[in-house]
Amino acid sequence: MGSIEEPPATISSTIPIVDFSKWIHGKNQADRLVVARQITDACRSVGFVYLTNHGLSQDRVDETFTISKQMFALPLEDKMKAPHPPGSAHHRGYSAPGSEQVSKSNADDASRPAGTPPAAAVKECKESYEIGSEEDAEQPNIWLPEDTLPGFRQTTIAFYWACHELATAVLHALSLGIGLQEEALLTQYHTGHHNQLRLLHYPPVPAAEVESGSAARMPPHADFGSITLLFQDDCGGLQIEDPRVPNKFLPATPVPGACVVNVGDLLMRWSNDYLKSTRHRVTLPPLADRFQGEERITRDRYSLVYFVGPLLDTVIECLPACADAAHPAKYEPVTRREFSKMKFAAAYGDGK
Repeated sequence: MGSIEEPPATISSTIPIVDFSKWIHGKNQADRLVVARQITDACRSVGFVYLTNHGLSQDRVDETFTISKQMFALPLEDKMKAPHPPGSAHHRGYSAPGSEQVSKSNADDASRPAGTPPAAAVKECKESYEIGSEEDAEQPNIWLPEDTLPGFRQTTIAFYWACHELATAVLHALSLGIGLQEEALLTQYHTGHHNQLRLLHYPPVPAAEVESGSAARMPPHADFGSITLLFQDDCGGLQIEDPRVPNKFLPATPVPGACVVNVGDLLMRWSNDYLKSTRHRVTLPPLADRFQGEERITRDRYSLVYFVGPLLDTVIECLPACADAAHPAKYEPVTRREFSKMKFAAAYGDGK
């Protein structure tokens, strides 16, 4: 095995944009290798990358945004016909604002600015709906009755599997970019049946509440899985941690038609920290026209998030291309199931 390449000498503080059509329509392996290395370099230095021309139909993305907005606009009593169960064991169904407290589960009061409330006192301003594979017996879906919102189930499941196709292509590209001799090594463990689609809505909130720290849209956190696909509207507010300066956050400005891809903690461990899982958050939108009235009430923000993970019994151990004499394996092997339990235990304190 050759020695592992060091990260790029110059670490960018912006998210690279990669044209994924050159992977999809690449005429030969050399063309695809160029794209694979671009994506891998982004995932090493920043942990995030924008993919344009990614092959997922914009009509399908728009259709999913539309029905997501319709769902969140339903009366609360209708949304609560598909309630997310309490606790962290079953991530399906609807969660009302304040149900999920990322501020508490990722509490780090020492890093919060002086004068701001402790993490446990922060009001979180978002609502969500979680969807998985219909064949995942351990995490069965919790659906609204069809007559409450006709077409919701069909539309979101179609989007779920379209995202799986894109995620599979990205994992294939990363396998090639990392230098795995077996290009299908990552994709063979990601069947799509243990992924999660999250529909998100950030309702309007006074900007002053977020600025004072008494309210949050999504506090700083890292994702647990392999990779995440994100489709965001034009409102803005997503920020990533500067890879050079801890606790400094930089805007991930929406790019029309692009899918944002980021590395999760599991793939970072799997790659022996070769790829980077970067903390990120959602805060106030950056542009003046994202606020309304003298109290600067924020606009609604919507996003579609697709969390990707391997089969539950997959053994997560250092990938062959990610260790050498100078970079020995840092972590003991662990199954995805054990890894998830470990993460949820740290986040929620219940070991589930």
